[in-house]
Amino acid sequence: MTIRLAAAVLALPLALAGMVSAQAADAEGTTLRFIPQADLRVLDPMWTTATVTRDHGYMIYDTLFALDEHFQPQPQMVETWLVSEDKLAYSFTLRDRLQFHDGQPVRATDCVASLERWMKRDVLGQSLAEAVVEMKARDDKTFAIILKKPFPLLLNALAKLSGGTPFIMPERIARTDADTQIKVPIGSGPFKFVASEWEPGHKVVYVKNTDYVPRAEKPSLAAGGKVVKVDRVEWIYIPDPSTAANALQAGEMDWWWQVPPDLVPLLEKRSDITVAATDPIGFTGVLRFNQLQPPFDHVKMRQAVLAAVDQADYMAAVAGDKRFWRTCYSVYPCGTPLASEAGADALKGKRDIEKAKALVKAAGYKGERIVLLDASDYPAVHAEALVTADLLKRLGLNVDLETSDWGTVLTRRGKRGSVAEGGWSIFHTSFTGPDTFDPAVHLGLRGNGEKAWFGWPSDPKLEALHDRWLKSEEPAQQRAIAAELQEEAFRTIPYIPLGQFAIPTAYRKNLSGLISSPVLEMWNVEKQ
Repeated sequence: MTIRLAAAVLALPLALAGMVSAQAADAEGTTLRFIPQADLRVLDPMWTTATVTRDHGYMIYDTLFALDEHFQPQPQMVETWLVSEDKLAYSFTLRDRLQFHDGQPVRATDCVASLERWMKRDVLGQSLAEAVVEMKARDDKTFAIILKKPFPLLLNALAKLSGGTPFIMPERIARTDADTQIKVPIGSGPFKFVASEWEPGHKVVYVKNTDYVPRAEKPSLAAGGKVVKVDRVEWIYIPDPSTAANALQAGEMDWWWQVPPDLVPLLEKRSDITVAATDPIGFTGVLRFNQLQPPFDHVKMRQAVLAAVDQADYMAAVAGDKRFWRTCYSVYPCGTPLASEAGADALKGKRDIEKAKALVKAAGYKGERIVLLDASDYPAVHAEALVTADLLKRLGLNVDLETSDWGTVLTRRGKRGSVAEGGWSIFHTSFTGPDTFDPAVHLGLRGNGEKAWFGWPSDPKLEALHDRWLKSEEPAQQRAIAAELQEEAFRTIPYIPLGQFAIPTAYRKNLSGLISSPVLEMWNVEKQ
């Protein structure tokens, strides 16, 4: 550790080259300096489910509804709404004084266009789209959603917290093809993106939106009043953890979003720094297979990896101290209503390498190259990838660990071709709790082929169970369907859950007002 930190001290001036000094930058207002968990490469939160892009979305965009601390949808941009007795017609009226960052008012047509684009890409949005007859603006402030069949989760969909949040954009931008990334990030949210100061690989800058009118309610998760208490926010990307730790300790940075486990003890010793787990649910580690290409298009190959996985190995590597992790043999977060161990015997039982090798042989594996994507600048994903690489080698598989940065992984995982064509076989990520609460939002539990999340599994039974769950409003029936869906997932294995963990955040004690949430929220944060 001493050598590592000593090297980091030498690297610090280079890593922070070009960063305005604390005194100079604060001369014209309060600047909050923040270390994000990854480099911001993609600006379009409807095009990717990347956490860093979602967090960028919460900085500059707003939503029609938002989830509160009890995970109940509350109005955000909407002032009032009406629902017909047959639950087939919804009418929404927007709040007064909603304005985009380019000075244009937010209109109902902007909301309709944004929702239409979101519904083409998001897992819950796609389900909603199947129930919609039409969405139309009635005037500048009012729009309607007309359904052909009741959709009990409509407000929950509009309040979706993560994994594809329906942020509202200007109509001209929202009309961009859903498969094409937007390049002009204009929202109506509490911060403005400063495009002229964006330096991919180094810095993202936001300034307070002085025209934003917060709701009157107190902040509650993503709902309530978004009161900005700093003038400027700088996201400084520092890929080396030791350099990031030194920057925080030296006061060059105010807040480090995700601290690697080996540096937690160091920062906990500092009287001027707080280390805390602010996410009330945490993350689930994910091993995702590409089912379009060999060898994991064969279920026995996926079953082989499942038989060899030990969650404790992954969690120890990802989170270290047992205060911050637990095994969880469920596709829904442990501690939430739908969590169970239905169908999880293969994951819960003792690792069986010999069984795994027998399954590899039964699958007819002949040494095909397996590309395992690895992100060296994303500590949790990097740790997961290293454990998997070792595991696959123990099974006698021809694994190629391809290491890059997280931005490159996000781009590459969208490629559907063979590994020879730049495709992939396995990648790792982490689901936040709200991404996996139930079948309606769970990206990993869709089996709709090319419309599915990266990995593209085709599983008609998964889809049928998903549709049954959406139509059910009775809690006992929902739990039964969710358990059956989990059993099917452990049979066909679209992905493997690797355990549940918290990633501590660290911030200097002159900060206050941080909101406990599974997503990054920088409103209400005050710097003394």
